[in-house]
Amino acid sequence: MKTTDKILIIDLEATCWNDRPPRGQESEIIEIGVCIMDAKTGKISKNEGILVKPQFSKVSPFCTELTSITQQMLDDEGVLLEDALDILRAEYDSEDLTWASYGNYDLNMLQNQARRFNVDYPLSDDHINVKTLFGELHPTVRKSVGMARALGELNFKLEGIHHRGVDDVKNIAKILHWCLQKA
Repeated sequence: MKTTDKILIIDLEATCWNDRPPRGQESEIIEIGVCIMDAKTGKISKNEGILVKPQFSKVSPFCTELTSITQQMLDDEGVLLEDALDILRAEYDSEDLTWASYGNYDLNMLQNQARRFNVDYPLSDDHINVKTLFGELHPTVRKSVGMARALGELNFKLEGIHHRGVDDVKNIAKILHWCLQKA
């Protein structure tokens, strides 16, 4: 596992429904939660949630309940995906840093959305799957568990709103820092 001194942590939120998407709608990124973690100290900097306007779908009531993100927030503050990815490159050195996410969902979603919208993929090839790493290093869990359960296993408090990228990246950072100290 290659790590840079600073690790970019990403957590995506996407449009979602309680059941199948309505006709003509699809799962799209609506928030890119991001922070930089110092690999040695675990200190977090540059934490933000970049709101992204979906192009083919609307935020469902189910999605708002899960994430706290409303369609109005995206209409007022959201940027196009291409612009959000430019922010990652310009402000977070996303193409040069090792990056991490909890599971492979974020990796796959970013690759798919970049292809779907014909924009350049913004991240390096050096990805840490924190979910897998935690399962390998934790003495009793030894399997894939959700982020909230992993925090509980480590006696860490879940901070902020679960399923808000801006908050989840800070929680993922705590788990990753524990893993890096163990590895």
